[in-house]
Amino acid sequence: MPLAIHRVTQLDLRYRPWTWPFAVERRRQIDAHFASRQAEKPQLWNGQVLLGRNPVFTADRFSAEYFQTDFASFLTWRDLGFPGDSVFNGFGMGALRGSDGAFVLGEMAGHTANAGRIYFPSGTPDLDDLREGLVDIAGSVAREVEEETGLSAEDYRAASHWDCIVSGAAIAMIRLLDVPISGEALRAKIEANLATQQSPELAGIHVVRGPDDFTPAIPGFVTAFIEAATC
Repeated sequence: MPLAIHRVTQLDLRYRPWTWPFAVERRRQIDAHFASRQAEKPQLWNGQVLLGRNPVFTADRFSAEYFQTDFASFLTWRDLGFPGDSVFNGFGMGALRGSDGAFVLGEMAGHTANAGRIYFPSGTPDLDDLREGLVDIAGSVAREVEEETGLSAEDYRAASHWDCIVSGAAIAMIRLLDVPISGEALRAKIEANLATQQSPELAGIHVVRGPDDFTPAIPGFVTAFIEAATC
């Protein structure tokens, strides 16, 4: 799948209530699918998430509209291969990079919807990320990084730009987060934090220095970002 990378400094993501036809017309299928997935992974929760529409890239700005839907509809849409072309999954990611240039990624735990996948701390935005009608992706990234790794904003320096990687129905807004310790030391720090959690989202931590460390479990938009950042 061809990827496009847009570097921007401004995110203009506005909340606009909208009824998603997929969520209405396929309600029975959605409910049945989610019930099946929840039987496999009881910790899945059908909360509210935010998906995007009408993405536009102009100069140094990414603009889009976001609407509210339930996680069951999102999960079914994703598992069916993202049918339709009016909606995208636009989420933030925090690209943790050690002082030696090594990136640190997490492997999702078995009880999560993305079990086994390896990528940067991230999450589909939800209602907690709304700030005066805008979707706060920077805040979402900071929250996800802290929840998954234990790192707070004082532990890293966030870049002023975002690399928005368009991959089909997904747009990953990746922000570089530089940590003043080596990749291996960062991995050890995160692993120590995970050991204190009762049910951590991450099952393992991976240090990635370049293409030689890539595995099929790392999504293409993540490897594209790392390749661009290390070339």
